[in-house]
Amino acid sequence: MIEIRELHTYRGLNYVLQGVALDIPDGECTVLLGRNGMGKTTLVHTIMGLLRPRGGSVRIDGTDVVGQPPFAIARRGVALVPQGRRVFPSLTAEENLTLGARPPRAGDSAPWTLDRVYELFPNLGQRRRHRGNQLSGGEQQMLAIGRALLTNPRLLLMDEPSEGLAPVIIERVGQVIADLRRQGLAIFLVEQNYTLAIGSADTVSILANGSIVWRGSPGELNADPGTREAHLGV
Repeated sequence: MIEIRELHTYRGLNYVLQGVALDIPDGECTVLLGRNGMGKTTLVHTIMGLLRPRGGSVRIDGTDVVGQPPFAIARRGVALVPQGRRVFPSLTAEENLTLGARPPRAGDSAPWTLDRVYELFPNLGQRRRHRGNQLSGGEQQMLAIGRALLTNPRLLLMDEPSEGLAPVIIERVGQVIADLRRQGLAIFLVEQNYTLAIGSADTVSILANGSIVWRGSPGELNADPGTREAHLGV
């Protein structure tokens, strides 16, 4: 679905992405691992059009979308669950969910609706009238995921969804990712939680100093302690 080639992105004067190449196929969970400051969020923001690279391409179904605004990329079926959740604190949970909702694509047999999101996250249904700043961290994370799903995406970009959450909520996030994988949704998961990431992945890549330095299966990474120690400290 997405082909990233020779991507070079700066943040100010900092040369962050230095020739990244990566594929995100349909229907799979592609995981990106790496230490803090290696450029993972910069890559997510570049894919989504929030940052414009100085070189390289991001192709969705063969069309290069570099230079297109985020709303145009969203219309191509890409949705973002941002790091830090970014819910609107003064809006209710339901208002947050429906703010960016988009009709399903033609031929979509199982579109995401508000009722379906509440079925996936019953707590949100119970607290639909509560403002964003009245929700717990875990509820805000579920809200951020549900908000993205209501755009009826083909690809979900998830940037550090376990950040700041209790272990029981992280486990729930993993269950949600597994459910979405079974339903055929493509997921690009950026994570620091090794257990969550490996348990969710079809394929794994490691980003270090702005470049992809390793890629393979979860089993291959588990069997490679040298790579884990060198690039992840695991």
